[in-house]
Amino acid sequence: MKNLKILSFFILVLAMFVPSVCISQTASTHVPLPSQQNTIIVNKIIEATNYKTYFVDYCLGKINETASKEKWNDQKTMAITETINFKNFREAVYNMFAFYDEVELETLLKTYEKDSAYQTTNAMTTNKVLLNNLDIYARDIVKGKYLLSK
Repeated sequence: MKNLKILSFFILVLAMFVPSVCISQTASTHVPLPSQQNTIIVNKIIEATNYKTYFVDYCLGKINETASKEKWNDQKTMAITETINFKNFREAVYNMFAFYDEVELETLLKTYEKDSAYQTTNAMTTNKVLLNNLDIYARDIVKGKYLLSK
């Protein structure tokens, strides 16, 4: 019985101090991005697919939907609309292409430039993670998050 109490005590002490002694894993704040050369190709892909237009249209749709529901005046709607800036979202697009090599990116670019069907239904408009990030970004715009940091 005495050994059981001592064993229980040591297990309790171990359970209390192990987390404070161990090095915990932390989430990396570094977002994977493509190389500088690949970034140039990704920028060309963004142009070839007209993704900036898609981005702006998506944000405008969310703004107009919210403005209608919440009965915003024209001044507020215009102020929120002016905060749409692709530069604030570009890193999410770069992250999507971070794991593509140069050959894959060049192949994608050529495909998008050749076939107009791919321009509207492309990897960026069908990628669920990027769509989720775009939705979060659009909600932040609607909430006025970018009003002060214009």
